[in-house]
Amino acid sequence: MIAKIGRITLKVFLWTLLFMIIVTLILGRLVEFRMDDAGLNAFFHTRKLEPHISYYQAKGRSVRYLEVGDQSKATVLFIHGAPSSLSYWKGYLSDSSLLSRASLYAVDRPGYGYSGLGDPLPDIATQASIIKLVLDSLHKAHHPIVVVGVSYGSPIASRLAMDYPELVDGLILVAPPLGPDRERYFWFTYLVESPLIQWVVPPMLKSANREKVHHHEELTKMLPLWPRIHVPVIYLQGMNDSLVSTSNAAFAKTHLTNAASLDIRMIPGRGHLIAFNEKDRVCAAIREMLDKLAAH
Repeated sequence: MIAKIGRITLKVFLWTLLFMIIVTLILGRLVEFRMDDAGLNAFFHTRKLEPHISYYQAKGRSVRYLEVGDQSKATVLFIHGAPSSLSYWKGYLSDSSLLSRASLYAVDRPGYGYSGLGDPLPDIATQASIIKLVLDSLHKAHHPIVVVGVSYGSPIASRLAMDYPELVDGLILVAPPLGPDRERYFWFTYLVESPLIQWVVPPMLKSANREKVHHHEELTKMLPLWPRIHVPVIYLQGMNDSLVSTSNAAFAKTHLTNAASLDIRMIPGRGHLIAFNEKDRVCAAIREMLDKLAAH
């Protein structure tokens, strides 16, 4: 009897495991947090906007970015988190209050969207050097340049300001993981890296998990570089953020000592997804930054 129960239990376990693998494979192909060029064009055209979607080569990979708006105005560059893509920002890129003030750019970070989905690049400095190419042709004529980073995009936005100060005039950091000792990990983080299950991991999660595994190391490399940031910074985070510790606000106060200004805004009752749930508040912060920079 015991042996029979054991066989039934094993059978149920194997069928459950098979079901989970199939669901993971299907969802991994269907839910990729990205829109193709045709989808993006359709989205903007219904709003009577003309986006320009481009690709460039950097560090052995093709990178996609999108621009919309009057290029004679100021520049705002959006950098997404993980897992995500530039399509996360489509509501911002079509926002009339921002388009009246600036040309808007967003990029698929390496490993996401159409910049090598599932081919992760956890090195923050290298990611910044790749994204920097989007701004290279703009810095002479299109200042001020404001860089907006959300979640895992925030350290990359910060690294841009550290390594290429001539390209960045202001920073907006949204729910930013900045301090290496403030990282939160999940029980499956290192399990996902096992070769035994890598083949069932959806491409977008492959990139996100690889970044997570290396994030402490990458943020540690940045510790001596924070004094390089001399631009004004606006920091926004939900007070109920369960993914990124709110103690990162204290880290920002301690380490952004040379920033022209640091405005920390903690939002009551909100969690991690404030770029999604508090779009009006984030857009207001971007406009405030543009006003501050125009006044100088």
